[in-house]
Amino acid sequence: MIETSRLEKQLSEACNALWDQFVDPREAFLDDDGLWWNTVSVDGRPTRQASVPFESADQLAEIRQQCRRLAVTNEYAINGIENRINYLVGTGHNYRASIRKGVQASAALEGEVQLVLDEFLQVNHWQSRQQEIVRRMDRDGEVFLRYFADPDGTTRIRFVEPDQVQTPKELADYPAASFGIHTESDDVETVLGYYIDGEPVAAASIQHRKANVDANVKRGLPLYYPVRKNLRRVEKLLRNMSVVSEIQSAIALIRKHRGATRTGVEKFVSDQSHETRVEGANGRVRYLSQYAPGTILDAPAGLEYDFPANGIDASNFVLVLQAELRAIASRLVMPEFMFTSDASNSNYASTLVAEGPAIKMFERHQSNLKNRDAEVIWKVIENAEDAGRLPQGTRRQVDIQITPPTLRVRDQVRECQVERIAFEKGLLSAQTWSLRLGLDYDQEQKNIAMQKSQASP
Repeated sequence: MIETSRLEKQLSEACNALWDQFVDPREAFLDDDGLWWNTVSVDGRPTRQASVPFESADQLAEIRQQCRRLAVTNEYAINGIENRINYLVGTGHNYRASIRKGVQASAALEGEVQLVLDEFLQVNHWQSRQQEIVRRMDRDGEVFLRYFADPDGTTRIRFVEPDQVQTPKELADYPAASFGIHTESDDVETVLGYYIDGEPVAAASIQHRKANVDANVKRGLPLYYPVRKNLRRVEKLLRNMSVVSEIQSAIALIRKHRGATRTGVEKFVSDQSHETRVEGANGRVRYLSQYAPGTILDAPAGLEYDFPANGIDASNFVLVLQAELRAIASRLVMPEFMFTSDASNSNYASTLVAEGPAIKMFERHQSNLKNRDAEVIWKVIENAEDAGRLPQGTRRQVDIQITPPTLRVRDQVRECQVERIAFEKGLLSAQTWSLRLGLDYDQEQKNIAMQKSQASP
């Protein structure tokens, strides 16, 4: 029995030693987040998705989870997303139905379409939903909108979580249905349907918006993926700076006893203290001393006083912090003050000029947002046609004008002069002018007529 135990012990020690010496050769291909490097080529041939940092739904879910955590807990990430919402959506876009150019149609049709539009915006709280679309696009890299049509033609929009869009297990080996999106086998951009919670849903019922990837990639990539490590370093650096400063400022002074024994130091502390306090379960005695403002300390021979607070110099760390924040702001193509809320190094008026990088970037994103919103609006009109609320062929007769908030620093007097000249020359309509001013033309005409009727005798 003793011999068996000895052998088991030796075998266990040998196995433990072997395990400690074992090195997984794949560890060289792990990054700091524990994710595997992408396979760039196989037998000299490039892979299809070498442009994205994920090859499977599990890798994408891990990336999305990391960026979601940052978008909820990191104050700089939250500020960046909120500012993008402010400039891209702002107080909301204006939607106006008008008769298409060169089409002979009654003004009543324009009013009916506008009524359907206004009802859709109100029922779906579209301004708030627009803000959430931008937030989800930045946080998750994609947004899934699902259409629901009521019998009366009213269209309702609901969000679908990215985690719900997954390929069923029985189709795991079918490439055309990867990442929960069923496409043509030879055309990734032609979507046939989606798998939501394992159930197939027709492509016509879903609008999928994705960002930061190529057109032939099925799923989007979160905004903060390239700078997620920078955001973590910034958070840790700011925390460490605060903790160090807190510790240094908490210690009022340090007395240095040259050549004194421990017993002598303890007796000196006891004699100099004004109050004693017993703390902890072990009954440790804490000596407290009070120094009034303007106190002068007389140190005996061999005693020195050192004040740690004098050595606090956070400026060196601030420079490193600012460098990291600039790197993150460069990913967002945003001025530093928009990302950090520090306007000491920037001028608002000189930043938001017509040719500024931030304006170009915001205008490009606003254009994409308008195009995708237009698809939703046309779906609303189509559902109203199918329910008989609007006549068939309405889409060929009307047009939808979408006006986003202005991005540039405005000289309103000069703009008004230019618009007045265009209006007098017949180049600008009163309806479009009202949209630029953020006014409802029909409502304003009613208000003007009411004002005239009340003013007339």
